[in-house]
Amino acid sequence: MAFVMPLVFSVWNALLNNFVVEKAQFSGAEIGLLQSFREVPGFLAFTAVFLLLVIKEQTLALVALAVMCIGVAITGWLPFEIGLYCTTVLMSIGFHYFETINQSLTLQWIHKDKTAHFMGIQLAVKSFASLLAYASIWVLMEWFEVTYSSVYMLAGGVGLLIVYLLWTNFDSFSHGSPQHKHMFLRRRYWLYYALVFFSGARRQIFMVFASFMMVEKFGYSVGDISLLFIINYVINLLFAPKIGKWISRIGERRALTIEYMGLLIVFISYALVTDGRIAAALYIIDHLFFAMAIAVKTYFQKIADQKDFASTAGVSFTINHIAAVVIPALLGIVWLTSPSLVFYIGSGFAICSLLLALNIPNTPSQGNEVVKNPFFRANQIQANKNT
Repeated sequence: MAFVMPLVFSVWNALLNNFVVEKAQFSGAEIGLLQSFREVPGFLAFTAVFLLLVIKEQTLALVALAVMCIGVAITGWLPFEIGLYCTTVLMSIGFHYFETINQSLTLQWIHKDKTAHFMGIQLAVKSFASLLAYASIWVLMEWFEVTYSSVYMLAGGVGLLIVYLLWTNFDSFSHGSPQHKHMFLRRRYWLYYALVFFSGARRQIFMVFASFMMVEKFGYSVGDISLLFIINYVINLLFAPKIGKWISRIGERRALTIEYMGLLIVFISYALVTDGRIAAALYIIDHLFFAMAIAVKTYFQKIADQKDFASTAGVSFTINHIAAVVIPALLGIVWLTSPSLVFYIGSGFAICSLLLALNIPNTPSQGNEVVKNPFFRANQIQANKNT
């Protein structure tokens, strides 16, 4: 399942900016609105927990994957504004329901001491699938001039075939602890909720506007974008498992502090960049930093009750998408007058995330979820050392 999702989604994502500009004459305002519509199902991801009353998590994951594949397959046949909004929402429903269940199952099935490394391996598998998708796009569209609609149909059809094979060839696995099937917010998870919220806000800057800048400002073609994504995923394929091990070794607090400091520099650089090659380098670095977001999930696994995984996965996706639903549309309007300001706003999100990360204990666990005053604690530790 970790393979088929990015295989299909990467085709949709890689073609999107060029497709909407060339076929539907989108500007920054329309692409921002489309991305906001795409995030609405993510905002409603908490409803997945109610579906678990009548369907098993593993089955729901496969159904969600099938829905995503159908949405991608029909995208090329509706190259106008309303049609693109509708296919995007259909694809997004499958994508976000799958991602919600995927996170829950991973946290349930994998022991917490191995989760970071395992998620790194998952990222490598996803990177291989994305790499295969982008390479296929480059070959099909640059060498053989295959149409957008044909590539979308091919991706969705292959995805549906793989989902069918997963459905028929794998048993139903046990889930460990029975999961709560109702919605709740726990006060002791507040730091996790806050980290997830700002993660969603920052992710929109990267996914929507950084890639759109490559096409609009620097004139990147479909082939150029595909090659850029290929480089990103080769790096993830090689380094994601190592990043997972590294997070296990240094801890979530240090890993996230490094990530957010790096993202702050990257976003400011986006606002100032005038060379397409430098922008591409920033995009690659940006993508590498986001691999370190594994630490947010492993932090939650260490502080949470196992029975909370499924419900909290849905809640966290909703929190993640509160900002994601609003930000693309609002910043799409800002983009029309000042693209640089969009990235300065992104740097503000990175600063907020950095301040939150300083509240993570060095060894998080149930009952030790938050450092009450990280600045005081750091000064006290230094004073003790000096003493």
